[in-house]
Amino acid sequence: MFDTLSDRLSGALRDLRGKGRLSDADIDSTAREIRIALLEADVALPVVRSFIARIKERAKGVEVSQALNPAQQVVKIVNEELIAILGGETRRIALAKEPPSVVMLAGLQGSGKTTLAGKLARHLKNQGHTPLLVACDLQRPNAVNQLQIVGERAGVPTFAPEPGNGVGDPVDVARRGIAFAREKQYDIVIVDTAGRLGVDTELMQQASDIKAAVQPDETLFVVDAMIGQDAVSTAEAFRDGVGFSGVVLTKLDGDARGGAALSVREVTGQPILYASNGEKLEDFDVFHPDRMASRILGMGDLLTLIEQAERVFDEEQSQKAAQKISTGELTLEDFLEQMLAIRKMGPIGNILNMLPGANSGQMKEALAQVDDRQLDKLQAIIRGMTPAERADPKIINGSRRLRIANGSGVTVSDVNDLVNRFFEARKQMKMMAGQFGFGGGRSATRKQAKNKRKAKQAKKNNRPNRQSGQNVGANPFGADPSQLPPGLQQLPPGLDQLPPGFDPSKLNFGNKKGK
Repeated sequence: MFDTLSDRLSGALRDLRGKGRLSDADIDSTAREIRIALLEADVALPVVRSFIARIKERAKGVEVSQALNPAQQVVKIVNEELIAILGGETRRIALAKEPPSVVMLAGLQGSGKTTLAGKLARHLKNQGHTPLLVACDLQRPNAVNQLQIVGERAGVPTFAPEPGNGVGDPVDVARRGIAFAREKQYDIVIVDTAGRLGVDTELMQQASDIKAAVQPDETLFVVDAMIGQDAVSTAEAFRDGVGFSGVVLTKLDGDARGGAALSVREVTGQPILYASNGEKLEDFDVFHPDRMASRILGMGDLLTLIEQAERVFDEEQSQKAAQKISTGELTLEDFLEQMLAIRKMGPIGNILNMLPGANSGQMKEALAQVDDRQLDKLQAIIRGMTPAERADPKIINGSRRLRIANGSGVTVSDVNDLVNRFFEARKQMKMMAGQFGFGGGRSATRKQAKNKRKAKQAKKNNRPNRQSGQNVGANPFGADPSQLPPGLQQLPPGLDQLPPGFDPSKLNFGNKKGK
């Protein structure tokens, strides 16, 4: 959604790089390009004016004129102001002191409230809560049934005493839902309310009545990020008519101009709490203004990428895989497990887009060619192998490759390509692991163990080590520092800048017994 805006902003800031000093004309030109980019992205005009005014004021001040790199300082200013527009700090959902906490969802029909209710319930359940969905949308056909299905997929119960389709009193259902949650000891209640095709008196009155009946701890306005400037006007209408404490953005995976989403926080004064960027229940997360600003400016979002990886990767399996990589024992079975874990994180293109520089020209063109179906083909080939073939790909001869190709619906050349690339990748990973100190294969492991035994025996006998010619008891490293290679005689980067008066001899690292 923010691709076009990201391209325009990156282009405007790119022109500043390489300039040792910025003139007022440079800053005015950059501000003009940023203004055009925001307006084309459908950001509200008042928001654009205040945003540009703040940037120009800071860019023409002492903050930039005395900076060592003025261009980078301007980028920093734009990033900080963009974070401010998006809400500044991340805000978590407010919970009641005594359960159940009540979260009411409001918004127009088609904004994705019902699906979002299931996503929010799943999110809260994964955090250790016991949520309950309450079906108060009794107007839209099959809305109650849809909420029940979404609740089943999320593993969360749904309170739906009325069939809906125009039957039942939503205010009464909301009251009974709170009582049911209190009786069954659910700690969070998510109330799904009805929407309309447009803002009207009946919608506002019903939402106000439900809010008065349940006294929600959070009233979340669900806004479709694809509806343009109507998102801002609708948000203002709900703020004045019903009132809400937070905003949830849906359909951020669309290709419409998403600048209106940037305007909601600035116009309404209420923070964006969550963002939904897909149809699946897992396509939902807490909204982080700093991370979103970083992604819009093409700086990537490594923190979100790490969090997603932590959710899907098993730590024990990852450590075993790392050990196998360092010793060159990685198998196709391990490769398949890692590939399946990556697929759980979402489309590969979305994952790679979180890397810094993903919006640059060549990188962006390369990402556009990424096709998840290639991973599906690789999975089919590996699944067509026997356990013995996955464990030891060297036994896959010509006849086996033909059988695997026929069984997985690919050509023999596809199987050859996978096996050859796997051997090459395993070789490269082993070499990299050795360079970065994660081990150097079986021979290196045996050699290290042998050297340790020699050093231990030499220390026990308090006699010189034959390899180094030094007394191991006197020098535990078994080598004369003056005879080490030049690179090892220097301190690691950063340690040559210790604070004044630092005395290493006073450090206490404890002995082997933990004293």
